[in-house]
Amino acid sequence: MDIRLDEGFLFGMGVFETIAVEQGRPLLLEQHLNRMQGSADFLKLGSCAERGLTKEKIAEYLSTQEMSVKMHGALKIVMSAENTFFQMRENPYMDEIYSRGFMTDLSKVRRNETSPLVYHKTLNYGDCILEKRAAAAAGINEKIFINTKGQISEGTVCNVFFVRKNMIYTPQLSCGLLPGILREYIMERFQVTETIIYPDELMYYEECFVTNSLMGVMPVRQLGNICFPHRAKADEVREVYEKEKMSL
Repeated sequence: MDIRLDEGFLFGMGVFETIAVEQGRPLLLEQHLNRMQGSADFLKLGSCAERGLTKEKIAEYLSTQEMSVKMHGALKIVMSAENTFFQMRENPYMDEIYSRGFMTDLSKVRRNETSPLVYHKTLNYGDCILEKRAAAAAGINEKIFINTKGQISEGTVCNVFFVRKNMIYTPQLSCGLLPGILREYIMERFQVTETIIYPDELMYYEECFVTNSLMGVMPVRQLGNICFPHRAKADEVREVYEKEKMSL
């Protein structure tokens, strides 16, 4: 694979999507391509379709991949001013992880909700990578960002939801977070209230779960020193997604 030294390589001015592949099928592909085009427009990168990022080209690429990877895989598609490429790997999220649930903590790195880049999936991904490594070094699964106003924002690779009295709440977009594909899916199928949530309010919620395209819906059993012993709503949301995902 030849990489041109454009602004994507040199300065992170590019976009990407990570798409779950199950039994050879890329899930929620149209939504991913639409979001990617929106971010490409924002960075003035041009048409994704004209660069070969189409359903047909993706199907052609997947046909060349090993069946073992396609059964439960992760497809990354990347576009910058002069580069476009696909990359395939195994999906790291297995069933046993869901039964345990995630251990998480608040990040000391602040999300800058005033930056337009936080609302797009760009190659400017350094904060997320460093904090994901810090989580692994601390023996936990994920870090959750707080923004410059002290409000809960998002995880390094996920959106976050909380449950109180069977009602689902999630940080509003203005808190500085990526409008996730699974976040959108859940908000279309369940009653979800977008709100502002502060760390000292977490004790008032009975459940927490996080989402992204690869993990789907992941229960959280602890965030910092707050434990979430219940997971009924998270399991309900996950069950709906698991039943529907192959048709999405």
